[in-house]
Amino acid sequence: MPAHPAVFLDRDGTLIEERHYLHRPEEVRLLPGAATALQRLRQAGFLLFLVTNQSGVGRGYFTLHDVARVHEHLTRLLAPYDVRFSDIYIAPEAPDQPSPGRKPSPHFLLLASQQYQIDLGQSYMIGDKLADLECGWNAGVRASILVLTGYGMETARALPSPPRGSLAVVQDLAAAADWILKDRAQRTRQQASSHSVR
Repeated sequence: MPAHPAVFLDRDGTLIEERHYLHRPEEVRLLPGAATALQRLRQAGFLLFLVTNQSGVGRGYFTLHDVARVHEHLTRLLAPYDVRFSDIYIAPEAPDQPSPGRKPSPHFLLLASQQYQIDLGQSYMIGDKLADLECGWNAGVRASILVLTGYGMETARALPSPPRGSLAVVQDLAAAADWILKDRAQRTRQQASSHSVR
C-alpha cells in the first residue's frame, strides 16, 4: 500500500490565535491565511493532522468535552475551504502526569503513520514551541517548521544551536505551506534528474 505524505500541526499559536487555556468555541480565531494555507497543502496531496497538548484538562480547568466542542467549531470554520483533518490527536494530561502522547513525544505521529500509512520521512511538523519541533524530530519527519506566530518569536530566541534535526523558521502558516511546497518541488526535480542520469 503506498505511503502518504502528511503535515502535522500544532493548534494554539500555529493554526488559531493563542489564548490562555482556550476552551470556548466562540474564542476560536483562525490566524490570517491559515485556512488557505491548509487548503493548498490538501490540494497538493498532503494528509493533515492536528496534534495538540491540552494540559488544561489534566489541570481540571476544562473537560475533554470542551476540547471536542472547540474542534467541532474549528472544523466548521475550515469546511468552506474544503479543509479537513484526517485525525485530531489530543494529549490531555498535565505536564507532571504520565502521558504517552504529550509533545515532544512522537507517539501520535508514529500512531498516524501506522493508521493512515504515512511516510514520515516525506512529512512535516509545524508548531510555535520547541516541543512541537522536537516531536517532529523524534518521529523522523523530513523537517520541523517553526512559525513565528504564538510563542514562535520566543522559541526562536532559545533554539538549540545546531538544532537536533532539519529545521525551517518562517513567519506564519502560509509561509510554512510555501516552504513545504517548494521543498517538495525541489525534491521532485532532484529525483527526476537522478533518474535521467542513470
